[in-house]
Amino acid sequence: MCGSRDLAEELVQETYVKVLARPRFLRRDDDLGYLVKALRNVWYSHLRDERTRRATTDPREQVPDELAARSAEGDPESSLEATEVLDAVAELARPYREAVAAVDVAGLSYAEAAQALGVRQGTIMSRVYRGREQVARAVGAG
Repeated sequence: MCGSRDLAEELVQETYVKVLARPRFLRRDDDLGYLVKALRNVWYSHLRDERTRRATTDPREQVPDELAARSAEGDPESSLEATEVLDAVAELARPYREAVAAVDVAGLSYAEAAQALGVRQGTIMSRVYRGREQVARAVGAG
């Protein structure tokens, strides 16, 4: 979902660094949920940083590193589409964004996402469906 294997690996590594930097005690046996939330927060921070960087620079002067890396790997049109989709996901209301990120970005099952986010599985299914609809409309695919 982030469009680049290198970026995905970087986000996972950054998540590990943040998690291991301070010891935490888990109250429940929910290691996976905790890590998903931490990864989600790192991902959102990355998206915010990208949005801020884009807003402060002239897009004609500087191509974002992530987009340039994806363009070098493959089709530039696919890279542009992936960027549009990620921007649309970032603009979703929080409940939809969290559900879509857990299922489509982190690759969790509906049950795992429900447990990680503390809601029922049916709620996750509904939020993912509605979130995907909103993303499709935002990118002009629906």
